Order: sequence, then C-alpha cells, then structure tokens
Amino acid sequence: MLRNKMPGAALLLSFSLFASAEKPATPPREKFDHADVQYDWVSNHHGEKLRTFITHPRGASGKVPVIFFVGWLSCDTMEYPDPATADGFGILIRRLIDESGYATVRMNKPGVGESQGHCEKTDFQSEMEGWQAAFDSMAKYDFIDPDRVFVFGLSNGGGFSPMVARDHPVLGYFSASSWGRTWYEHMLDLERRRLMEAGKPPGEINTAVKAFTDFYNLYLMKGMTPGQVIEEHPEWKDLWYDSPDGQYGRPAAFYQQLQALNLGEVWQKVTAPVLVIRGSGDNIMSRSDSEAIVRSVNQAHAEHAQYMQVEGMTHGLTLHDKFYADLLPLLMDWMKENLPPK
Repeated sequence: MLRNKMPGAALLLSFSLFASAEKPATPPREKFDHADVQYDWVSNHHGEKLRTFITHPRGASGKVPVIFFVGWLSCDTMEYPDPATADGFGILIRRLIDESGYATVRMNKPGVGESQGHCEKTDFQSEMEGWQAAFDSMAKYDFIDPDRVFVFGLSNGGGFSPMVARDHPVLGYFSASSWGRTWYEHMLDLERRRLMEAGKPPGEINTAVKAFTDFYNLYLMKGMTPGQVIEEHPEWKDLWYDSPDGQYGRPAAFYQQLQALNLGEVWQKVTAPVLVIRGSGDNIMSRSDSEAIVRSVNQAHAEHAQYMQVEGMTHGLTLHDKFYADLLPLLMDWMKENLPPK
C-alpha cells in the first residue's frame, strides 16, 4: 500500500487517515447498446460473497440461451467497463454480450473487484465452489433457458470448465488458450519455453529443466512450497523467480490442487461438442496443452471435439496487436450450429 519511506509520525497519520476513510464508491459499470447488466451475489463455503454479472439481451422476450464464462488464473476482474479496452478476453466478452443475443453470466473470484476474500490466498477448491455456485444461480433468472447453455472457458478456466457445469446440461464447450494435461507437464513445457525466449544457451536450458523436474515434483506433488523446496535444495535458489509461498499471485495450494486434477477423466465424460482454439503466438499454453482436451474428448466420443490454431494469435486472443476479429463470427456460427430449436 505505502511504498515511500516516511517519518514515524507521518506514517502513523497516514494509516490513521486511511483507516478512517470511507469505502471506495461503486466502481465504474459496464454499458452496452443491446444488453442490460444485472449485479448479484453467490457465496462459497467460507461465506464470502462473490460478485456475479448477468446480462440480458435488451428487448428479448421469453427464455434465451446463455453463455457462462469461466475465467483465467490471475486475480483480474471479469468486469470490463471500458468499451475501448485493449484486453482480448475483455473485447470478446463485451462483443458477445452486445452482439450475440444471448444472456451471459460471469463471476469475480474471491478478493477481486467487489468480491469478498483474498485472491492471493484462495486455493483452487474454494475458487471452484464460487464458479459452481454461480452456475447453479442461473436457475433463478426467468429469462435464462437452462437447457441452452454454452460454457466458455478462457485460459486456465478452459481446462476445468466441465467441472463447473457438473451434471447440468450443456450444449457446447469453448476453450480458448487453455490446457488439458497435468499442471506438472504444463509447467515443465512453460519453463523450457521461458528460458528459450530469454535467450539462454541450450546447455543451460537443459540443465535448468532437469532441475525443474525435481523442483516441481516436490512443489506440486509432494506438497512443499517453493520456499521449502529451496530451503531443502539451496543449489536451486537461482532457478526460482517468484514467491516462496506461491506463484503468479496465487498460493502454492492452488497449483497443488490443479496438479491433483485428472483432466483426461473430466473431458472424456463430456458428450457435448467442444471447440478448442489456440494461437501459435501463445507463449503460456502450448499446442500440446490445448490439443490434450480434444484428444481426451475424441477418444471417448469420436469427432465431438475440434482443434483450431490461429497463426500468430497470442494467448490473449490478439493478432498484430489487435483483437482477432474473425473469432467472433466463428463462435457465433459454432453456437448456432449447436443450438437446437425451441
């Protein structure tokens, strides 16, 4: 909160003023030309209230199809009040809300935006409870058709999205820039790619990856924090570039629980159509990460899943520094093809 050094008296005064200040006003809200936004809450087992965003196509009567969004790993909001956002995921969300004619549902995980809790301390199971509660909450909105649901998983959320829906009917799953392998495999792949992009010599890269195989085994599968691993193996100190208690702003338990998932089993049970899209410029999720979803589905249900790769597109759905605009009509056509008549 306070980064500048202050004399003791000034520091006490600063904290006093901060403590007595009123809570921030309601954040800027989204506005759309063709949809209205409703704000609501769901709760997890900790009793934390999590903000949900429900949109309804303006002027629509009766029950309409719905897109349920499952978000990413980071502690970033799913609310996009700026219509000029450059965030690829945000552009996709805003355009689907305004142009699809569908209802949509999103949720901010604990500690994000108005949601209670602390994102940087929330493990995966607690976050999952929020997604599932938000999915269940769709039943109370009389304009949402529970039999015409599409689930859109973005980045990390595209890997586990069927766990959010559980046994509820889903017409189709869309996963963008996502993963379907073990988190251990994903991270070893990511570490190699990170070192290559940093220009490290090939011999140094191989040596580091050999160490990372043991590092991530202790961290992800043996339940140690990165700091505990380094304490036990000080020779790996220079390998680690993040927090001693976690990684990418989330606690170690979050990733240990991701590693415990069996996404092969999750996806082989999916009988709905699946569309997986990844860009060749994605430096976070590899082609193998994304293709694993398709292989798991199609081995159990032949030709139910489709993989598409967009040359040059980034993890954030941008191409040449702009949102990949062809994605929207592609998704609209895919949903139309899989939308049964009323």
